[in-house]
Amino acid sequence: MGVPGHDYIGVGVGAVVSDGAGRLFLARRGPAARNEVGSWECPGGAVGFGELMEDAVVREFAEEYGMRIEVTGQLGAFDHLLPDEGQHWVSVTYLARHVAGEPQIVEPAKCSAIGWFRLDELPSPLSRITVANVAAYRGE
Repeated sequence: MGVPGHDYIGVGVGAVVSDGAGRLFLARRGPAARNEVGSWECPGGAVGFGELMEDAVVREFAEEYGMRIEVTGQLGAFDHLLPDEGQHWVSVTYLARHVAGEPQIVEPAKCSAIGWFRLDELPSPLSRITVANVAAYRGE
């Protein structure tokens, strides 16, 4: 069958999640992350076969951070090419708001840190897809 992103193009989803106070939720990719270990990202994950993309992003936030998010729109679809890691993804990014659940690291091997950040105070390095997401979010 193969591995998504390696043996065939993977489909991923992510979300730019705001807290209503001008801050965005970001997570640092841990040692067992699929790619870009150590970089900060607008979280998400792979879409499962037969799963709706919006359901996948809501599931990922619940599973990995204990958060309930509400999708409010779609930011866009992005090419997520990682030639140094031999990966190719297409990622759809949603806009969402945090509605319940205190954010926590549920899967520490996949995520080493989390936090809420103002757009002008984002941590670094950002993942490639998050750089594209932030530029689109800013309207650049």
